[in-house]
Amino acid sequence: MKFKLITALFLAVFASAHLYSQNTYVFFGSFNWGKSTEGIYVYQLNTNNGKLSKVTSVRNILNPSYLTLSPDGKYVFACTESKTKDGGSVSSFEFSPEKKTLTYINSQKSGGENPVYITVHKNGKWLINGNYTEGSASVYPVSENGMIQPYVQNFQFSKGSINSGRQDRAHIHSTVFSPDYNYVFMPDLGADKIRAYQFDQDKKEPLTELPSTKAVLGSGPRHFTFHPNGKFAYCIEEMGGAVSAYSYENGKLNDLQRINTHSDQYKDGFESSDIHISPDGLYLYASNRGKENNIAIFSIQADGTLKTVGYQSTGGKHPRVFTIDPTGKFLIAANTGSGRAVVFKRNPETGLLKKTGKAKIENVSTVQVREY
Repeated sequence: MKFKLITALFLAVFASAHLYSQNTYVFFGSFNWGKSTEGIYVYQLNTNNGKLSKVTSVRNILNPSYLTLSPDGKYVFACTESKTKDGGSVSSFEFSPEKKTLTYINSQKSGGENPVYITVHKNGKWLINGNYTEGSASVYPVSENGMIQPYVQNFQFSKGSINSGRQDRAHIHSTVFSPDYNYVFMPDLGADKIRAYQFDQDKKEPLTELPSTKAVLGSGPRHFTFHPNGKFAYCIEEMGGAVSAYSYENGKLNDLQRINTHSDQYKDGFESSDIHISPDGLYLYASNRGKENNIAIFSIQADGTLKTVGYQSTGGKHPRVFTIDPTGKFLIAANTGSGRAVVFKRNPETGLLKKTGKAKIENVSTVQVREY
């Protein structure tokens, strides 16, 4: 009996330690406005209680506005020198979960001012960056050691849309690969369109332009995501305060639905920002800044259309970006305006969110999460 009790206690302690030691890391960027202060932070996420604990950080990098991870998680790629006049770069870092270190590798010019989004091909050999201010996109080869090579393609766009104050010219706000990585989509806030390209990984210049998808005039398409089943795609519109749903096949988008990300009490002044789908494909989340500072929650129907479930305060101001961990258990919001990153636990049945953790990060700009 005594032996059985000791064994049970040992197994319980081992299981607890194993769960606590799950290697889930969260990467945050910050509008640090100076290389002397920290620009990128790495935290560990306790997957039992949703709490964050700081692991490491890096300085000597300016205004990382967006991060993405290589498919194997070894490298972190960042848009840097964002919001810097006449500046713009993309940078590479190596992350070691064993040593808990993040080490700078190199940087390249972004090919435009104010880079705001960067994405990586599934083979880890290509990066595509979007520059917001003057509206452009650049394509970079990546070496096996994580070093970014100079861009091999740079697309410059000019034409804007109907809002002279916000849409005087093109403003690329994201660059997103299709599920099969054969196409790339670039929401253009300034031109009210989603630009499309075919991607051939074996070509020295892999992008070839395709016809664009028109958005509602004045809506300002911003971020874009695909459903896990690959049959539907969704774009959040910053100025229109809405999500447009599309059916998708072989590089083509077809209108399906347009639904507000806000309740009827809000009539204008929308600042919608980011969009993600739970790994099980059942719920879509869309963040609103400005007067709302919340996340709109939608259930996804079998035909790809959305149905409003509710709204969750992000626990801070200006939720510029958020992410969902690969297990779908947690959603993490980056509240830039209040310098607060907040962790929410997801209810997989209802899609609703419950706050579980937080971290104070000045001007937190972006977030990514990965389990190692």
